[in-house]
Amino acid sequence: MIPPLQDGDFVAQMESVLELYKLPYDPLYPVVCMDESPKQLIAETRIPVPPKPGQLARHDYEYSRKGVCNIFIATEPLAGKRMVSVTTHRTKQDWAKFLETIERRYRHAEKITLVMDNLNTHKPGSLYETFKPKKARALLDRFEFVYTPKHGSWLNMAEIELRVLSGQCLNRRIDTITEVRRQVVAWEKERNNKESVINWRFTTEDARIKLKRLYPSILS
Repeated sequence: MIPPLQDGDFVAQMESVLELYKLPYDPLYPVVCMDESPKQLIAETRIPVPPKPGQLARHDYEYSRKGVCNIFIATEPLAGKRMVSVTTHRTKQDWAKFLETIERRYRHAEKITLVMDNLNTHKPGSLYETFKPKKARALLDRFEFVYTPKHGSWLNMAEIELRVLSGQCLNRRIDTITEVRRQVVAWEKERNNKESVINWRFTTEDARIKLKRLYPSILS
């Protein structure tokens, strides 16, 4: 949801993200987008009717809730790479450990620029609540955090990857976190092998035209 009125803070954060997306690919300074989403675990209460020629499988409208898991995703849009982690919770510690996973994947990099939403768990302090101070500091020094503005999650390209993951892999009833993980691992491997990239076209110049109502300096 984009703010309906002038909002200098929104504009400043939005343009920071958009300018970042204009940078050329640099393996030593990768731009990585990170997001997360819950996944409801659902079990069938009746055996589905299998598909027939010209007819999709049919599922009973009744189902049984089996809890919720959380999906972390990180994608490097210019390189066509992504990584996914499925956890039982979405705590500060879960996020911090996912950052550790990202850092290991990019151990060759000088600095990792991480674009993410401004959630309460996505804070430097979460590292210190998870790791010893020396390790927390070392991890923090490996990253530069860039936050999308409030109501600006659409600026995070990892949200696009989550939609693709949901549409291609998770848009059905799955009842265990083990099965979610199995499906996600297969999807991640296949999509990485294809080196599927995101072609981001919305620029700062576009924003100043299409979202000019948000710019106090333009409307003053």
